[in-house]
Amino acid sequence: MEEQCEDRGVIETIRCIVCPTGCEIEVKEMPDGEVTFEGYTCNRGLEYAKQEFFAPKRVLTTTIRVRNGLLPLIPVRVDKPILKEKLDEAFQEIALTEVDAPIKMGDILIEHVAGENCNIIASRDLPKVED
Repeated sequence: MEEQCEDRGVIETIRCIVCPTGCEIEVKEMPDGEVTFEGYTCNRGLEYAKQEFFAPKRVLTTTIRVRNGLLPLIPVRVDKPILKEKLDEAFQEIALTEVDAPIKMGDILIEHVAGENCNIIASRDLPKVED
């Protein structure tokens, strides 16, 4: 949620998900560029709000096509959260990828996806189809 206030700049509310308290942290960006955070009850909440405001990251989960596998797709995920702005690029790269079975859970299927410092890894084992 975002609203404009002439005297206080842009206000955005970020709900913290670090703990069950779920603080609503107000982010105020002043016309001079100064950014303040209010409403957090712990430093972990402040760090979460800063990360979410300046460089939000997400955990990407999807599937990748498999050649010669018992199943045609394998579930995958990133091994570290990826910048939210890189998700579309990562999904495009994944859509163009097809891997060969057999695959073990944790195998790296795409290194440095979307040029980021994270990898796409297998979320399960997938044996090869025997001829």
